[in-house]
Amino acid sequence: MEWIEATVKTHTESVEAISEILIAAGSKGVSIEDPADFFQLNEEQLQWLKVNQSELFSNEDVFVKAYFTEEEWNDQLQADILQKLEALKEFGLELGKNTLEISQMGQSDWADAWKAYYFPVRVSRYLTIVPSWIDYKASQEHEIIIKLDPGMAFGTGTHPTTQLSLMALEQLVRGGETILDVGTGSGVLSIAAKALGVCDSYAFDIDELATRVSKENISLNEFASDIKISENNLLEGIDLPADIIIANILAEILVKMPQDAYRNLKDKGHLILSGIIDSKKDSVVDAYVEHGFYLKQSMQLGDWNCLIFTKGNED
Repeated sequence: MEWIEATVKTHTESVEAISEILIAAGSKGVSIEDPADFFQLNEEQLQWLKVNQSELFSNEDVFVKAYFTEEEWNDQLQADILQKLEALKEFGLELGKNTLEISQMGQSDWADAWKAYYFPVRVSRYLTIVPSWIDYKASQEHEIIIKLDPGMAFGTGTHPTTQLSLMALEQLVRGGETILDVGTGSGVLSIAAKALGVCDSYAFDIDELATRVSKENISLNEFASDIKISENNLLEGIDLPADIIIANILAEILVKMPQDAYRNLKDKGHLILSGIIDSKKDSVVDAYVEHGFYLKQSMQLGDWNCLIFTKGNED
């Protein structure tokens, strides 16, 4: 079978939005080639990459690649994607070149193309994310290994927004908590929370592909087998008192959730919001402070921010 590879050349700020456009268009998978994700890698990690590294590090362009069958791809679908890419300008995102290129690839190339950029990543003091196809042994005492297969649609913990979320969880989880994971994607945050000691974990995503991928990843980690996954639009209609709520999604989506988050979060509970580019940080803070949250901490990696709120002022 021949596959169509649709490549959008963009800027790191627009990666999440463009990935959502391509997945919504019916892509069988999305891979992201962002040089910014690899600049801090050590020699051992670089050895895992099966890519032309001189080419990868030669410019600042980010490539978001989506995959479609030949039967699915047509001129109308291409026009629809181009229209949505153009519409992203209304959100004030840095789009880079924002171009779309089309190429063909065979079945074997398609099956392995997206794996080339994934490798074991030590994302925090204790947590290491390991792609499911890599044989990796813990190198330090108390190191926690999380097996993850992104299923060609979601990251394996390398993106700064995911790393910030995981670092926040490591700070806040004490053991025995109830957590709500909103926009779970690959399920990595729910799985990590279980590894750190939460008791009850509920994960939600509006996308059926995300819930399916997250269930597959849960099956790779026996300790996380009791995570409850369901399709839902953010926290609409949810009534589950939680000690921690975490959401790693676009700022434009996060600002729609303050009321539902406040209703579900226990007094003195913690709300972790990630996926927030610098230019959107103030609008997210304002939206949540207005609804009764107190900003406890702000963390940053590159241009990305993670905000930790409490329900009311801890002091």
